Amino acid sequence: MAAVATEDLLLRPGLRSFTATHDIASPAEAPFALICAVEKWPAWLSFVRSARLLDRDAPLGLGSEILVRSLLPGEEEQLFEVDSYITNHHLSLVGAYSVRRRIEFRIERKTAISRVHARVSYPSYHGRFGALMDRWKHGRKIGTALEDALVHFKGMVELHEETSSLAVIDLDC
Repeated sequence: MAAVATEDLLLRPGLRSFTATHDIASPAEAPFALICAVEKWPAWLSFVRSARLLDRDAPLGLGSEILVRSLLPGEEEQLFEVDSYITNHHLSLVGAYSVRRRIEFRIERKTAISRVHARVSYPSYHGRFGALMDRWKHGRKIGTALEDALVHFKGMVELHEETSSLAVIDLDC
């Protein structure tokens, strides 16, 4: 299934939201592991310049704080907190200083495939006019970047799965 970016400009004029969905030929554990590798986000999320856990010794989980440098409108460096974490299913981050900033990943487990959903939301100020200006200035880039990110993410996960299965085959010979 191809990635599709949508936005809800008319439903919530003060909030910009982009979503993308893609099917990956892998069980849910592999894509979720890559999503939880926060430091690897810039490798597949092109609008993220860097991401890191503030407490590097603690595992990613509910309440973890993540510092993200991105091209999203607002401050270049933003602090997010994990507000929802369900192993192999859901990771949601909310902005520490704005609850309207949100990055979410959700994985649906199918039989041999997984469907990955990603959503990025951020506030756009100054009413409908501000939302239209933001759409013109940032919207197309971010929406396209999110679509492309899931295609790249799919390639990374499926390549890793293929390499792992080839290693198992070689060991059996």
